Amino acid sequence: MGEKVLDVINLSVEIPTRQGVLCPVDRVSLDIGKGEILGVVGESGAGKSMTGNAVIGLLDPPSRLAGGEIWLNGRRIDDLGREDMRRIRGREIGMVFQDPLTSLNPLLPIGEQLVETIMEHLPIGKSEAERRSVAALEEVGIPAAARRIDSYPHEFSGGMRQRVVIALALCAEPSLVIADEPTTALDVSVQAQIIALLKRLCRERGTAIMLITHDMGVIAEAADRVAVMYAGRLAELGLVRQVLGAPVHPYTQGLMASTPLAAMGKKRLNQIPGAMPRLNELPDGCAFHPRCSRAREKCRQNPPPDFEAGGGRAACWYAGGEKP
Repeated sequence: MGEKVLDVINLSVEIPTRQGVLCPVDRVSLDIGKGEILGVVGESGAGKSMTGNAVIGLLDPPSRLAGGEIWLNGRRIDDLGREDMRRIRGREIGMVFQDPLTSLNPLLPIGEQLVETIMEHLPIGKSEAERRSVAALEEVGIPAAARRIDSYPHEFSGGMRQRVVIALALCAEPSLVIADEPTTALDVSVQAQIIALLKRLCRERGTAIMLITHDMGVIAEAADRVAVMYAGRLAELGLVRQVLGAPVHPYTQGLMASTPLAAMGKKRLNQIPGAMPRLNELPDGCAFHPRCSRAREKCRQNPPPDFEAGGGRAACWYAGGEKP
C-alpha cells in the first residue's frame, strides 16, 4: 500500500431518537492508500454507507459524528466547518452514488454539470473546463463525447449514466473517491465494465477508492483489501485474497459460505441463521453472537477487541488464539 490518503480512527456516528441514542457506526478504524481500492462489505444496515457519508460530510440530521478522527492526506477534516467541508467535497473527495439520477440534474445537459463542477473547484476558465469535460467523458468510455456533452441525463442508458457520474466525481481530480453500491442497479455485463473502469482509473491516476457494496463477487474482482462490517462495527479487515480465501471472523465465514462461487460444487448454499439486530436491540458482548454457532459465554458478555489475524485484523475472541 502506498502513502495513506484516508485514515479513519475510531469513528462513531450517533442518531438521537425517542427510544434513545442509536449508534450505526461504532468505533470503526480503517485506512486507504494511494492507488488502492478498499472494499467495504456487509449486509444492509451494517453501517457501510453511513461510514462513507461520515467521511465525505453528508450525514443527514439528526445523525452526527460522535467520536473519532478522519484524516485526509495528513489533514484532519472531521472538525471542519460546513463551508470548509464543502470545498473539500468534490475537489479532494469525489462521490459515486448507487442511483446516478441522484447525482445528476435532469434539467441540465451533462456538459454544463461537468463544467460547473470543474470551475467550482479548479482555477481555470470556461473554455478549458469545457475541454476537460469532454476529456473526462472520453476517459470513462462515453462514445462520441464531444457530441454527447450536450445530452441530458435521461438520454443515456443506466450504464452510461453511471459512467457520467464517475466522470463527474473525478473531473476535479480528487485523491479519494467513495463509490456507494455503484454497480447494484446494472446488468452483469455493465457491472463488469464499471468495475474495470474503476480499477483502471485507480491504477492510472493513483486515486484511492472506498468501494461500498454487499456483493462479495464485486469485492473479489475489484478490491485490494476488504473491510467486513456488521451492526456498525468492523468485523474483519485484511487483504482480499486472505479474507476471502481464509476468513477468520465467523460472520465473514458465513458470508463466504453463502456466496455461490465459494460454494460451487456443493449441493446447497449455507445460510447465516437469524437476522442482523436492530440498532436499538444490539446484544451485549459480540453483536454477532446470537447468530454464531461457536459463541460461548465470553462472546455474550464482552465485546471482542481487534486481534491481529492473517495479516489483517478481526474482532473475534477466536482470532486472539484463546477459547471463549
